[in-house]
Amino acid sequence: MPNLKIFLDDSLPDECRSALREALSPIRDMLCRQLKVDRSACQFAILPVIAINGQPPINVELSILPKPDRSREVILGLCGELQRMVAEVSGTHVAVRASALDPETYVALK
Repeated sequence: MPNLKIFLDDSLPDECRSALREALSPIRDMLCRQLKVDRSACQFAILPVIAINGQPPINVELSILPKPDRSREVILGLCGELQRMVAEVSGTHVAVRASALDPETYVALK
Protein backbone atom coordinates (compact mmCIF):
# COMPACT_ATOMS: atom_id res chain seq x y z
CA MET A 1 0.00 0.00 0.00
CA PRO A 2 -0.53 2.41 -1.57
CA ASN A 3 -1.73 0.48 -4.59
CA LEU A 4 -2.11 2.76 -7.59
CA LYS A 5 -3.63 1.78 -10.92
CA ILE A 6 -3.77 4.23 -13.80
CA PHE A 7 -6.21 3.15 -16.48
CA LEU A 8 -5.20 4.82 -19.73
CA ASP A 9 -7.56 4.87 -22.73
CA ASP A 10 -5.75 3.27 -25.64
CA SER A 11 -6.84 6.12 -27.93
CA LEU A 12 -4.44 8.50 -26.15
CA PRO A 13 -1.14 9.20 -27.94
CA ASP A 14 2.03 7.28 -27.08
CA GLU A 15 3.54 10.51 -25.72
CA CYS A 16 0.91 10.47 -22.97
CA ARG A 17 1.90 6.94 -21.91
CA SER A 18 5.58 7.92 -21.88
CA ALA A 19 4.90 11.07 -19.86
CA LEU A 20 2.91 9.09 -17.30
CA ARG A 21 5.65 6.47 -17.03
CA GLU A 22 8.16 9.24 -16.27
CA ALA A 23 5.80 10.80 -13.72
CA LEU A 24 5.47 7.62 -11.64
CA SER A 25 8.53 8.39 -9.53
CA PRO A 26 7.41 11.92 -8.53
CA ILE A 27 3.89 10.57 -7.90
CA ARG A 28 5.32 7.82 -5.70
CA ASP A 29 7.41 10.38 -3.78
CA MET A 30 4.34 12.55 -3.18
CA LEU A 31 2.20 9.61 -2.01
CA CYS A 32 4.93 8.27 0.29
CA ARG A 33 5.44 11.70 1.82
CA GLN A 34 1.72 12.37 2.30
CA LEU A 35 0.87 8.88 3.56
CA LYS A 36 4.09 8.49 5.56
CA VAL A 37 5.06 5.16 4.00
CA ASP A 38 8.26 3.72 2.60
CA ARG A 39 8.72 3.43 -1.17
CA SER A 40 8.86 -0.35 -0.88
CA ALA A 41 5.20 -0.36 0.23
CA CYS A 42 4.02 0.95 -3.16
CA GLN A 43 2.57 -1.02 -6.05
CA PHE A 44 1.91 1.01 -9.22
CA ALA A 45 0.66 0.04 -12.66
CA ILE A 46 -0.36 1.79 -15.86
CA LEU A 47 -2.99 -0.28 -17.63
CA PRO A 48 -4.11 0.39 -21.20
CA VAL A 49 -7.87 0.01 -21.58
CA ILE A 50 -10.53 0.40 -24.22
CA ALA A 51 -12.83 2.97 -22.67
CA ILE A 52 -16.30 4.04 -23.67
CA ASN A 53 -16.77 7.55 -25.10
CA GLY A 54 -17.82 10.18 -22.62
CA GLN A 55 -15.78 9.09 -19.62
CA PRO A 56 -12.42 10.56 -18.63
CA PRO A 57 -9.62 9.09 -20.75
CA ILE A 58 -7.55 8.48 -17.62
CA ASN A 59 -8.94 6.90 -14.46
CA VAL A 60 -6.76 6.55 -11.39
CA GLU A 61 -7.63 4.14 -8.59
CA LEU A 62 -5.81 4.44 -5.28
CA SER A 63 -6.18 1.80 -2.58
CA ILE A 64 -4.74 2.46 0.87
CA LEU A 65 -4.89 1.06 4.36
CA PRO A 66 -6.89 3.24 6.75
CA LYS A 67 -5.14 5.05 9.60
CA PRO A 68 -6.43 7.57 12.12
CA ASP A 69 -4.56 10.46 10.47
CA ARG A 70 -6.03 9.63 7.03
CA SER A 71 -9.31 11.47 7.37
CA ARG A 72 -11.69 12.03 4.48
CA GLU A 73 -10.37 15.58 4.13
CA VAL A 74 -6.76 14.35 4.00
CA ILE A 75 -7.62 11.74 1.36
CA LEU A 76 -9.59 14.32 -0.67
CA GLY A 77 -6.55 16.59 -0.66
CA LEU A 78 -4.29 13.71 -1.64
CA CYS A 79 -6.63 12.75 -4.50
CA GLY A 80 -6.71 16.37 -5.68
CA GLU A 81 -2.92 16.50 -5.79
CA LEU A 82 -2.79 13.15 -7.58
CA GLN A 83 -5.36 14.34 -10.12
CA ARG A 84 -3.41 17.56 -10.70
CA MET A 85 -0.11 15.72 -11.22
CA VAL A 86 -1.53 13.16 -13.66
CA ALA A 87 -3.51 15.78 -15.61
CA GLU A 88 -0.48 18.04 -15.84
CA VAL A 89 1.74 15.40 -17.46
CA SER A 90 -0.98 13.80 -19.59
CA GLY A 91 -2.68 16.96 -20.81
CA THR A 92 -6.13 15.41 -20.44
CA HIS A 93 -9.02 15.01 -18.01
CA VAL A 94 -8.37 12.61 -15.13
CA ALA A 95 -10.77 10.96 -12.69
CA VAL A 96 -9.43 9.75 -9.33
CA ARG A 97 -11.01 7.28 -6.94
CA ALA A 98 -9.68 6.23 -3.56
CA SER A 99 -10.75 3.33 -1.41
CA ALA A 100 -9.65 1.92 1.91
CA LEU A 101 -8.41 -1.65 2.11
CA ASP A 102 -9.66 -3.85 4.91
CA PRO A 103 -6.64 -4.31 7.22
CA GLU A 104 -8.14 -7.53 8.59
CA THR A 105 -8.21 -9.23 5.19
CA TYR A 106 -5.48 -7.44 3.23
CA VAL A 107 -2.51 -9.67 2.44
CA ALA A 108 0.58 -8.71 0.43
CA LEU A 109 3.39 -11.10 -0.39
CA LYS A 110 6.31 -9.51 -2.17
